[in-house]
Amino acid sequence: MAAHAGPRVFRLSDAELAAIRAHAITRKHPKNTIIVSEGDSTDGLFIVIDGRVKVFVSDEDGHEVVLGTHGPGEYFGEMALDAGPRSASVVTLEPCQLLVVPKEDFREFVERNPAFASSLIGKLIARVRALTDNVKSLALMDVYGRLARLLLELAEERDGVLMIGERLTQQEIASRIGASREMVSRILKDLTTGGYITQSRAGIVLHRRPPLHW
Repeated sequence: MAAHAGPRVFRLSDAELAAIRAHAITRKHPKNTIIVSEGDSTDGLFIVIDGRVKVFVSDEDGHEVVLGTHGPGEYFGEMALDAGPRSASVVTLEPCQLLVVPKEDFREFVERNPAFASSLIGKLIARVRALTDNVKSLALMDVYGRLARLLLELAEERDGVLMIGERLTQQEIASRIGASREMVSRILKDLTTGGYITQSRAGIVLHRRPPLHW
């Protein structure tokens, strides 16, 4: 099986983190805390020091679609450079320690650090590409195709083995691909029976590339 690069992750370098700490406030939050809500006014940049958060959008009936997760060194809320409202909500998946950089300090930091500005542009471009791919898959792929695509996107090579170390519940997977948990459960069971994947508490191992169609 060909190596897979895994999902692209944007983390602050040690130098960037040290420089931005001077402008930041440290906050600690327990698990299942809403950090920002979709539609809120933008007030700053958030950097994850410890823990993991989930970014999602939802409707008034409680249905949600997960846009991604962020761990230590990653950041969210970079659209604070815009005057518009928050485009998504963020909740802690486990106890978290965050650095919060006020909007004006964040803007000044970007202007004074061209390397970070370049990295930020790269992240925003990657986000646009990912959203384009997601819209395409939702419009043109069936549930199996979307699940297979997600597995390949999340898989990273470790000692010659493709593995998804991020522990995702079936409901979390369903939220990411716009499907029911029951359908996700059925497909994962079929892939396991077919010898394509192995599921355990450590994560999911991909033994071979899932077929394009099921």
